[in-house]
Amino acid sequence: MQAIKYLVLIFLCGNISLGAQHQSVDSTRYKTSLLGSSVFSVGLMTVGAIINQSDFEKELQVNLRNKVGNNYRTYIDDYIVFGPVAEMYLADILGVSARNHWFDQSKNLFMVNLIGGLTTHALKIGFNKTRPSGGGHSFPSGHTSFAFANAGVLYHEYKDTSPLLAYSGFGFATATGGLRMANNRHWLSDVLLGAGIGILSAHIIYHFKPFKDYNPFLKTKNITLIPNVSFKEYGFYFAYRL
Repeated sequence: MQAIKYLVLIFLCGNISLGAQHQSVDSTRYKTSLLGSSVFSVGLMTVGAIINQSDFEKELQVNLRNKVGNNYRTYIDDYIVFGPVAEMYLADILGVSARNHWFDQSKNLFMVNLIGGLTTHALKIGFNKTRPSGGGHSFPSGHTSFAFANAGVLYHEYKDTSPLLAYSGFGFATATGGLRMANNRHWLSDVLLGAGIGILSAHIIYHFKPFKDYNPFLKTKNITLIPNVSFKEYGFYFAYRL
């Protein structure tokens, strides 16, 4: 599948770029690295804007659907967007060292998705681009933006303590983008712009750290309240580590 190969290549290049920044990171350097850390995400958005509604992405989509089958449809992409979130809270329960307390993680996760979601929704309404399968509001991909926002939070929480875990979320996110195209729901430009928005949203929140001093659960490290967020319902799971 040519489109998925493109996404995997972009993902690997991004990991190389982010991996180079991983070496000898301290808090002072991190506070001044927003511009540098945003280069890859801005690059994704720029490429997405350039190829938007181009003959290239239209031909790519036709070739992709011909390879997977014009009747192909899977719903896995509706669920793997939550993969990075599940990894993060499972790591908390298992006691894996993270950058922040679980409440701060949840707070950052909410704000990252708020920024990414509002930006994505505004662009969808503004452009009202037609989807490959018909219908409007294709540009950018909301699923992809959400998945990469979640992956960005996982990355920032564990990049200094567990790099393999930190990068694993981008696998879920990349698969989400590829499946959105395979399902004929989005064009390549939709996926690239969505990915860039999600990653950039995480960089912004972890750079400025809004409400960083607010944490009523800081002294209750054995208790974890895990948000259960889906497209149709919201709630919490309670966990206590003995």
